[in-house]
Amino acid sequence: MSIFLVLILALGVASCVRNKNGQSVQGTETTNEKVFEVSEVIQASSYTYLKVKENSDEKWMAVTKQDIRVGDVYYYEGALQMTNFHSKDLDRTFEEVYFISQISKKPSMMDKLENMGGPAEPKHSGKIETKQKSAIKLEKSDSEMTIAEVFANRDKYSGKEIEIRGVVVKVNKEIMGRNWIHIQDGTSSDGKFDLTITSQDLAQVNDEVTFKGVITLEKDFGAGYFYDVIMEDASLTNKVEAGATM
Repeated sequence: MSIFLVLILALGVASCVRNKNGQSVQGTETTNEKVFEVSEVIQASSYTYLKVKENSDEKWMAVTKQDIRVGDVYYYEGALQMTNFHSKDLDRTFEEVYFISQISKKPSMMDKLENMGGPAEPKHSGKIETKQKSAIKLEKSDSEMTIAEVFANRDKYSGKEIEIRGVVVKVNKEIMGRNWIHIQDGTSSDGKFDLTITSQDLAQVNDEVTFKGVITLEKDFGAGYFYDVIMEDASLTNKVEAGATM
């Protein structure tokens, strides 16, 4: 019998329960089923904070900002636990909060396969999420570092402080007490073109920025968030805001 047929049969015989809003939740015998019911919602500028009920436990979770209502039921993947996390946006400290990479009102087929011994979902890597911006073409002097050079010579720069200039293509604010900034400069090495930078400083998408920080290799933050190359604890040494003239 194929794994997919087993999956269909398992889903068909799973028990069904309903929350107070009448939404159905598939119940299975699997002990690590990741599903919660929302009991409180707090909207911030970039994130939605949720007080949820999971099994008999109550906890706080955070997802990218979206329309969520009390009583909604969600399945989730990728929970990154943070303790004593302070949200500057809310001016509130959470004793414990879980940052969730993905939620859905339907159970994940990949999770079902994994629970039955099927293929596991490949590890998520931050660099895959950001597409290459073909319009970015920075002119750099021979002495300036390029993103291609960083990736091509990662072992050489591992643990060392470097300075690099690029254009901001993505920003995630105030996660784990820092800002996460993706830059590109139009260069690439072996298909790698996007450098992630963590910093207390902040820039906006399309700003031209220069950061100085330490290069770290194979950084694993848990919950499947893994970076082959990342610049950590960087300081912003120069910024030209989008639309500004030199």
